Parts: sequence; structure tokens; C-alpha cells
Amino acid sequence: MSPLPPWPVTVTPPALPAGSFDALLGRLATQRPTQPLLRWRDPAATSTDADWAVLDAAALRQRVEGVAQWLHRQGLRPGERVAWLGLNHPAQIVLLFALARLGALLVPLNHRLSPAEWASVLLDCTPTLLLHDDALAAAAQDLVRRAHPALALWPVHALEPSLPTGDAAPASDASPPPLTDDPLQRPLLLVYTSGTTGQPKGAVHTQGNLLANMAIAAQVQGLSERDVVATALPLFHVGGLCIQTLPALSVGAQVLLFTRFDAGAMLTCLETDRPTLTLQVPATLQALTAHPRWAGTDLSSLRAVWAGSSLLPPGPLQAFHARGVPVCNVYGSTETGPFSIALPPGCASSHLGSCGWPAPGVGVELRDARGQAVAQGEVGELWIRAPNVVRHYWPRWPACDDAAFFHTGDLARQAPDGSYTVVDRAKDMIISGGENIYPAEIENLLLQHPLVAECAVVGQPDARWGEVAAAVLVLREGVPSGDDWTQPLLEFLDGRLARYKWPRRWHRMNALPKTALGKVQKPALRAVLDTLHPS
Repeated sequence: MSPLPPWPVTVTPPALPAGSFDALLGRLATQRPTQPLLRWRDPAATSTDADWAVLDAAALRQRVEGVAQWLHRQGLRPGERVAWLGLNHPAQIVLLFALARLGALLVPLNHRLSPAEWASVLLDCTPTLLLHDDALAAAAQDLVRRAHPALALWPVHALEPSLPTGDAAPASDASPPPLTDDPLQRPLLLVYTSGTTGQPKGAVHTQGNLLANMAIAAQVQGLSERDVVATALPLFHVGGLCIQTLPALSVGAQVLLFTRFDAGAMLTCLETDRPTLTLQVPATLQALTAHPRWAGTDLSSLRAVWAGSSLLPPGPLQAFHARGVPVCNVYGSTETGPFSIALPPGCASSHLGSCGWPAPGVGVELRDARGQAVAQGEVGELWIRAPNVVRHYWPRWPACDDAAFFHTGDLARQAPDGSYTVVDRAKDMIISGGENIYPAEIENLLLQHPLVAECAVVGQPDARWGEVAAAVLVLREGVPSGDDWTQPLLEFLDGRLARYKWPRRWHRMNALPKTALGKVQKPALRAVLDTLHPS
């Protein structure tokens, strides 16, 4: 008999919170109209931004209705895309619900990318509008001017229904007509994730995908209207948006939304606002436990910390566990919702390093390179099938096989108790500070520089970031020895690649280790580098 996970097993996912985003929002506004749902924490907020500071359920619904009308007046129609460039802001949540009503899609841009990378995403999905906050206003204006001069550009304040909409808005104030199709099948969220080729791919999440993920995540985490969730991870990632933030809102819990992560601000929040849950990544866990105020901060309000990563460093985990706060892993990807495999609080200490068990309604299998199931205890690639798994990339590239399994590319092993542990990333992806870095993307750029004959990029352990990218290069003849050769390469990457993707370590070799077929042997390369930078 197969071992049972530590939560009820269901053949189908938990009951959806509502038949659509509209129904979900209506239920919240009817049942708890004055319940604060969304609070925004931004010390640098302007007076105009202050209007967004607190939204209760009724105010959230009113804001969504106003924004949907405003977007309709701009001419936005079902199926069109709206891009967002900015730090965390309540407008992102409002915009998501408003676009659900219109049948349009939200495209959140990673604000840490370079302008060239933003331009590539916009060229691929061709949005109708680009909305931005004050912090990224100059970057958004420059992006449109240089790359997409025909794209309509609006500041976040334009979403405030009480503000004038400007000369560009049509005179009609008519509400958008009701849609007659199945809301669960409507694409709503388009999130880009780099592939191993370095080319961005947009995962298309439907309302049904997002609602299923909300129900699954809320059940596993035991979320209720009594919870207070502190969100500091970026909402442009499905982790920051979908692991806790949307599931919390779906049950009427309160979300404390930070503009961005700051260790000191988060520790203050734990003492003054008393959140019951928060989501972190290895780099932020490290920052919190290394902060001078860590030992003196009252953590008693936290019933758990959830962490979005397949691999978690043991040091911060032990620091939280020593304070009586379990750190619970959740495994997934942009394409899987991302709530797929989870480690519950009761097993956090006994299963260090494990991702836990498949969440209710999520099917997980381990397959070998031929697609055959592996024996228990053997390593295989994680294949995932669930209602929160996207079926295609933008515009219609399949993301799953014919049986609706998504092939993650991650290698894992299943223990006798049914739990899973990820042992490696089959496609060499690096996770640094919670951000995915794909070596091929860096390699493809570096090979364009005239100094570089060959190169390989691998991940190396790092105490602060979990992993960092290390570049190993064979330079062309005539390049002098010494460290001065790195500067022109850094200048070449500037503006072409987001800084968090830049190699943190640089090495020069006379030749790269290769197989008989000429493929770089990255395990051998890592072994050499580990002697230079032991973990």
C-alpha cells in the first residue's frame, strides 16, 4: 500500500473558491465588506499613492469595477494583454481582477531584467497597454520610446477611478458588456520564464488554473480569514503572487504587501503587525537570520514560514526551527501554478532537505530519460499533472505532453514514506537569491564578445545567495593574463542582461573539459571550481 501524505487525499482538487474571479470577489465583498484585505507598506509612498494604503473587501470590489470600466474606455478587449512594470503595488491585484472581468491578460514584467529583456517580452506578447509605478516611470518611458513607440503608456495613478482619464479616453462611460464564455477557460496571467535556450517563454495561466492553485494552496497551508500574511517577494513571480497572496485573499485573510523585501522592515512587521504566515526564499531567510535584530525579534505570531525553493540552505532553517517556527518547503515552477509539492509544518524538522508530498489534486511521477517510471528510491525527472498546471505557452506552444504531464526537468528521489527530495536540476538552472538563472542565456551573450572563444556557466554554492553563477572562459589568443579581461565583459553585459544574472565569479582556462562529442562536461567543471571555492 502506498504511503499517505499528511493531508487528506483527494482524486480531484479541493472545491474551487468560486466559479470565477468575479464571483470570488463578490462573495468577499458580501460576506465581509469591511474586512481589511490588502494593506500596503511603502515608506516612500507619495500622497497620491497613500490612497492605496488599505483596501477592505468592499473597497477592493469598487476599485476593480472602476478599473475595469477605465480599461474598457481605453478600448481594451477580450484576449488583449496589459503589461505592468513596477514594484509590488495593490494596483497589481486590482488590475488582475479587473482584467479577469474583461477577459484580458496581465503580463507582469520582472523589474530586475534589462531593457533589452523587457523589449523582447513585449515584442513576443504585443500588449495594448503598459502601466507603471513611480519607481519605474523613467524606465517605462524609455522602454516605450526606444522599443515600442506605438504602445500606450499610463502611470499607475490612471487606474484610480476618481482621477481624470485624460484626452485619450473615449467619452462613453458604459460598463464592459458581460462575457458569455466559460470564465475558467479564459487566459488571465501571462508570466515569462526563460528556457534553457535563453529565449523567454510566456506561461499562460487561465482563471481555472489560478483558482485551482488558490484552493490547493489554501487547503495545504490551512489558510482562513483569521490569518495575516506578510508578502515581500515580488508579485511578478508566480511564487510571490500565487503561493500565499492570492490564496490568502481567496479566503478573506489579510495581506500585508511590501513594496520590496527589506530584512529590517520585515522584522519590524513581525513584531508590530503580528503576521501568522509569510513566504520567503533562501536569500531572504539568510538575510533575516543574519540581521542584528534577529535574536531579539518576537516571532511568536508566526505559525509557519513557507519557502519557495526546491533546495533550502540548512543554516537559516535551523535558526528558525530553534526559535520554534517551522520552515515549510513548497516545490513548483512557473508552469505548475506553482503549488505542487509541499512540506507541512509537522514534518519540517524531520524532513530537512525534502520538498514533501504532492498537494491534494496534484499527480506526481518520476520518469527516466525514456519516459518510463523509475523504481522507488531511484532518481527520475519530476512529471506533474494538476488543474493548476498551464497547458501552453504564448501563443499556443504546448507546455504538457498528450497526457497533460508537465516535464519539470528537475531530478528527484521518492522516499519510502512518499515524500520527494530534489537532487539536481537536469537542465543546469541556477537559483540565486530566489531568482532563476539559465546558464545558456549568459553563455550565448558572452560568446558574442570578440575576446571569448569558448565559455561555460555553472552554479556554485554561496552562503548568501544559495548559488551564484560562475563563468569559465577560454579567451582568444593574444589576450594578456591577469584580471583586467573581465572589465570589458562586464561592460558588454551591461544593458543586455539583468545584473542579478551576471556571473559573480570569473575563471580563465586553457581548455574546457569535454566529452568525445565535444559537449562541455559541467560536472567535471564544477568539481574543478569547487576546489577553488569550497562550500
